[in-house]
Amino acid sequence: MLRPSRKWIILLCCSIVITTGFYNPSRKHDRKYYESRGEIVWDVPTREKLIALTFDDGPNARTTPLILDLLKQYDAKATFFVVGNRIDRFKKIIQREAAEGHEVANHTYNHIYLTRKVQKDTIRNELMATQQKIAAVTGQSSRWFRPPGGLYNETVVKIAKEKGYTVALWSWHQDTRDWSTPGVDKIVSKVLNNAHSGDVVLMHDNVRGSTQTVRALERILPELQKRGFHMVTLSELAEHQIKK
Repeated sequence: MLRPSRKWIILLCCSIVITTGFYNPSRKHDRKYYESRGEIVWDVPTREKLIALTFDDGPNARTTPLILDLLKQYDAKATFFVVGNRIDRFKKIIQREAAEGHEVANHTYNHIYLTRKVQKDTIRNELMATQQKIAAVTGQSSRWFRPPGGLYNETVVKIAKEKGYTVALWSWHQDTRDWSTPGVDKIVSKVLNNAHSGDVVLMHDNVRGSTQTVRALERILPELQKRGFHMVTLSELAEHQIKK
């Protein structure tokens, strides 16, 4: 029988593995396979000092405009993975994101975890309903789809590709876990201590504690700029990928 302390360590590790998308029992292939086929992006090998900041789950009436203000202040661009059922309520924010040169990308319509015995038609509907909303509000479309929780399997990847999407995850060393309200200092240190060219940084603009993300950005953006990094959309980062 496991001692309580060891048991809880094992349970915590399992939870982290599942919620970060590093494990899925129905997944057949590894990262190298998906990257070689151009079906999933974690980060982008590039010689340029470019970093893609990404924000999930929004828009949020309070925090998203504050984030947009900061991005504008530092001439930074970002990719916002929006939830479709929030688009009508926050239409003006979505339009502002697009108007200021940011990328509005797909994060499903209802933020459901697509690997939990979800029907194929449901996955298709989640993607297409959000795509239609984004196009109607911004007049633009995006090639990027991020599944909630970073959870994917063969079916999710196949349907995303069928609908013209590339699955966009994030650099394993750039998961700020800001959704867990870890504190501003931890968010800042996670990004700055691990900053490399081609990184895709995961943050959120619509979670409990997202004000921590705003306060962290107040320190992250000027420091990255000082180090010579340019913060770009995911599509712009992809354009600078080293061709093998």
